[in-house]
Amino acid sequence: MISSREVLAKNLKENRKRMGITQSELAELAGISTNFLAMIELKHKFPGPETLDQLAKALNIEVNELFSVQSSTETELIKLHKAILLDLDRAITEAVNKAIKKP
Repeated sequence: MISSREVLAKNLKENRKRMGITQSELAELAGISTNFLAMIELKHKFPGPETLDQLAKALNIEVNELFSVQSSTETELIKLHKAILLDLDRAITEAVNKAIKKP
């Protein structure tokens, strides 16, 4: 069974990356130290309720989303979706580059 620390760490990191911000930037937005945020993401520390509220607010999500666990089927579908999009992007880029090189 996955622990609440693992779920929190994974969701923090994913939401932070979704926003395109660093640990330092998220820590500043949440009013906590970068070191503390790093310890949370590494599953070494667990924040209190007030800090969870601050982190959720900084990430523009609800606190419960920090503890959301996707089903394995949903996770696999998301991975498949991302892989398909990457393949399409590569194919389109190759086709455009090929078309541009033709005289």
